[in-house]
Amino acid sequence: MAGLIVVGADGSAPGSAAVEWAADDAARTGAELRIVHALDRQPYAVTRFPDYGQGNYLLMAASRVLEAATAVARARQPSLRTRAEVVEGAPAAVLQEQARQADELVIGNRGLGGFAGALLGSVTMHVAGHVACPVVVVRADGREPVGEIGVGIDDSGTCEPAIGYAFEQARSRGATLRLIHAWQLPVHAFAPEIAYDLDDVRAAQHEVVRGRTAGWRERCPEVNVIEDVQSAHPVEALTGAPCDLVVVGSHGRGTFGSLLLGSISRGVLHHARCPVAVVRP
Repeated sequence: MAGLIVVGADGSAPGSAAVEWAADDAARTGAELRIVHALDRQPYAVTRFPDYGQGNYLLMAASRVLEAATAVARARQPSLRTRAEVVEGAPAAVLQEQARQADELVIGNRGLGGFAGALLGSVTMHVAGHVACPVVVVRADGREPVGEIGVGIDDSGTCEPAIGYAFEQARSRGATLRLIHAWQLPVHAFAPEIAYDLDDVRAAQHEVVRGRTAGWRERCPEVNVIEDVQSAHPVEALTGAPCDLVVVGSHGRGTFGSLLLGSISRGVLHHARCPVAVVRP
């Protein structure tokens, strides 16, 4: 995937981890890396008091954040094509606008503000729900690589872009791709005597996985594939497997950012310990 990867840098530990992840992915795919820091002056705009050069200090601080992030990227991938810029505006709005030109957006799971114990920041949730390109959310406490990518598969056509992204990630890394499909039998509270042939159910669920991935298996025959079909809640299945990256689709609907992420996507973002890629249809 030659093109452009945009990463948000804010000076936080998750932000630095996002820069490292984006640098590695850009090196694998031949993409250019653009490091962006959003300079939001609004919290400091107290109109009753004079500025006394405060704006210059904010710009200097933003420049230091970018310098540190650029050093992280170059230490990770010295030969990488890298560009860094300060963009004024609210972080969520800036990242959304930058993502219009990008093939991939990478962000930390939370920034410097908000509640220290929160797993996801408000900017992360908003951006993951609105951006059209794949959004990769990275935590600071990363795991050792295991050489495996996981992707969630359901019986809807909206997971197709997520499957394609996962195959490309697995191919560029030489990693195994785990096709994760979770199913649960319906509970009939008023008809408990209804029975199911579990062997037939399992066979049908494997057919769902094969049908959804047949085209990509033909395009990427070099990718080693594991079919992981479980009787479990989807979030449990997707976050339980040790992976270097978990890829999910985004099936939410609505005008609010959080509603543009489906419940499964939100659950995986909250509970996965590895980076998560959200790929909208």
